[in-house]
Amino acid sequence: MSTNKKVLAIKYRPQIFDELVGQNIIVDAIKKSIELNKIPNAFLFTGIRGVGKTTIARILAKSLNCSDPEKKNCLDNKCENCKSIEESRHIDVLEMDAASKTGVDDVRDLIEFARYGPTSSKYKIFIIDEVHMLSKQAFNALLKTLEEPPEYLKFIFATTEVNKIPVTVLSRCQRFDLMRISYDELLKFLKKVISLEKKKINDDVLKLIVKISEGSVRDSLSLLDRILLSSNYNNDKLDLKSAQEIFGYFDKSYLISLITELLKGNEEKVLELYRNIYNQGIEPKIFINDFIEMIYYLKNHKNINNISSTLEFTDVDFKRIVDLSNKIDNRTILLFWEFSINIMSEINLVTNQHLAIEMFLIRLMYLKRKHLDDKQNFNNENVKAKNELLDSEFKKKIDIENNNKTINQIKFSSQEEQKVSLDEKNLTNKTKINSFNELLSICVLKKEIGLKYELENNVNLISFKNKNIEITFNENLDKNFIKNLTSKLLAWTGERWIILLSKKTGSKTMKQIQKEQNDDNLEDLKNSDFYKETINLFPDLEILKIKNLVEESNE
Repeated sequence: MSTNKKVLAIKYRPQIFDELVGQNIIVDAIKKSIELNKIPNAFLFTGIRGVGKTTIARILAKSLNCSDPEKKNCLDNKCENCKSIEESRHIDVLEMDAASKTGVDDVRDLIEFARYGPTSSKYKIFIIDEVHMLSKQAFNALLKTLEEPPEYLKFIFATTEVNKIPVTVLSRCQRFDLMRISYDELLKFLKKVISLEKKKINDDVLKLIVKISEGSVRDSLSLLDRILLSSNYNNDKLDLKSAQEIFGYFDKSYLISLITELLKGNEEKVLELYRNIYNQGIEPKIFINDFIEMIYYLKNHKNINNISSTLEFTDVDFKRIVDLSNKIDNRTILLFWEFSINIMSEINLVTNQHLAIEMFLIRLMYLKRKHLDDKQNFNNENVKAKNELLDSEFKKKIDIENNNKTINQIKFSSQEEQKVSLDEKNLTNKTKINSFNELLSICVLKKEIGLKYELENNVNLISFKNKNIEITFNENLDKNFIKNLTSKLLAWTGERWIILLSKKTGSKTMKQIQKEQNDDNLEDLKNSDFYKETINLFPDLEILKIKNLVEESNE
């Protein structure tokens, strides 16, 4: 490894395949393709930041153009090609950042440059980093060259967002998905780096670095640099608490205590614990992420075998998680999870996110209290519901027996299935409806425009008296009309109405009656002297409809 750099992420950057951390399967596949001389036209490396995409691209370029074909990947005695590629000055290896050169003109220049063979090596290689940033036109310009490039030309692409690359480009590349580095592999690598640097760091601090880096080698080395450059560092004297302060990371035991007090409904203690966490420099979003993670552990601790072996939880903490999980039911855990996910989007709407988190915790406490109250009252409500159901069924039977006495009348079962209580004490604002026109007026007053439309356009009235309405209807009547009408009449008047469907010929619909009246009024107007005088003044005058402005204003 190179030792001429001060920053650890550069100083310990792998220079050969064997130095790569955690990508053994991909390395073996690439080595095999080189040995068998079955080298793809284009390679595509994808994965999260800091797992080795660009590093593998450069090592691959060196492997393809190494001057000594027997030795390959020379390390101790580098050939001129390997040296120049490592220092980004090789004339046949062009490394381009697609984030700064996204246009079709840049790609055209690259293709034009590709027309000429390599100068001092076997292959001309184009390494394009963050290739997903290329424009659509740039990708299209690249397609033909990718599919049938000259034998001396190779493309190596690297990206963190492979989903943004067109499928037509993906199909022309050999794709390699780089995985996150495992916890054990990354910890072992950091210990090796510490040994080479001749430093001493507490294992708990290294475990914390591994946890925060989330499988990224570059992130872990950058965090390690922060520790070594910290004024608190003094050869193994830096403890875990000091490292947490450096990284803005808080002890998970605080979170366990906070959730415990939250479930007790102890608002003052919950806010005190949260403020202690916030005063450590923890960002509200980081707190929410860790809170969500803790909810996950509470629900799934039985399925996570190594939860107590990581740095996050000591044996004591793990026991507290198990005890807490046994005391909280799944419904509450799932509600907490849902509210926690929602606050992630809500928090961006508030300028002071710290206050938003405090209100979020208070909401969870009231949510828990309500859930407990609901649980305590469940049995009483269940009994009450059963009694109401029995009472309702009894009343239905009485109504059905009375209504069955009506001869030659058709009734709908929906009239007997209303869920509105008939208890006179609970009915208020009773309305008297004595005619069909009054029924239409009450529909307007109650804003039941759909019901009014059916009554006016699709119902032919036969009789309307004594809470009995006898009608016929046309084929356009809504199938739920009878159910809706009986329900509304019961709610408005407090009394049950009977809707009878008859075979008699009923009167015309209200719309038909109104149309006939309008036609008659129009005919009378045209026969009037006033109209005759007006038509002489305005020969093109045509009257289509007469409106009653008083009636329209009432509607």
